[in-house]
Amino acid sequence: MPSHVDAFSAWLLEGLELTSTLFHVGQYCGAWQASTSGHRRASFHVVLHGQCWLHLPARAQGPARSVPLRAGDAVFLLADSPHCLSPDPLAPERGRETARTGTMTPLDADGREAPGSLGLACGFFEFKSGLDDLMLGLLPDHVIARHDQSALHGARQIFELIRAEALLDPHTPSPLIARLTGLLFVYALRALDGNDELAPCFWSLMRRPAFAPLVAAIIAEPGKPWTTANMAEFSHMSRARFCKLFSGLSGQPPAQFVTLVRMKLAAAMLSTGVSTPDAAEQVGYQSESAFAQAFKRVTGMQPGAWRRTANDADTARHSTLH
Repeated sequence: MPSHVDAFSAWLLEGLELTSTLFHVGQYCGAWQASTSGHRRASFHVVLHGQCWLHLPARAQGPARSVPLRAGDAVFLLADSPHCLSPDPLAPERGRETARTGTMTPLDADGREAPGSLGLACGFFEFKSGLDDLMLGLLPDHVIARHDQSALHGARQIFELIRAEALLDPHTPSPLIARLTGLLFVYALRALDGNDELAPCFWSLMRRPAFAPLVAAIIAEPGKPWTTANMAEFSHMSRARFCKLFSGLSGQPPAQFVTLVRMKLAAAMLSTGVSTPDAAEQVGYQSESAFAQAFKRVTGMQPGAWRRTANDADTARHSTLH
């Protein structure tokens, strides 16, 4: 039976249409510093060979960090975060966290690694959904997938495929690398279940036995009357304790999560042509007006406009195919 974390991962990714694009593949030697910051997009780094350090500056959630990375490790930055990779365990001077120095050269086609070099595949990814920002808000700002994590056992084969694709033609990187990296991200979400360094985010909540069943129940039946009192009772807590722990662990109040779950389902239904009254009823709203207000507050669009936009996009896809 899938764990609550696996079920939550599937729910989170459903309908988000994860797409990845490759930025560059190659190797660095000597003194260098690499970063994907400044492109206003989420990004990734996959270490193909060698070792390096990931430098993350201080943020509101915690102090600056310098994290060692080895071959097979991957980093996913879910926002355009200041950061850099370098061979130096010491972080760069303040203000130079996003500087780029050194020259990336093609990988050796025969797989030989230059002494002291680092093989790297970097790129960007995005989720094509009107709920992107809200859904990504349920995750930490970065995810590190370790090659030796037990939860990533199946991902090792994906890494080997990425490495094999990178070596096919060092001068013309394979587009399959970006697609394979998207799969690697799915595995990385599983690995979060064993991450003890998470800053407050929704995933922290999923690791607590008192809350994971509640989250799973809300996702399974969003139309139920999930009041704060009902959720506290489900979790066997007083209302005050429930609200304090939920908000402290996830960084958002419980009612906000319930609304997001409902609007995610409603958006999917509207996209398939379901009427606004039917969608409202399915996600627990007795008033169509209240539903429309909540939907616009979450998505920025009225339900009818969302449905028309989805229908227009579907019509455009079909006309392209034919």
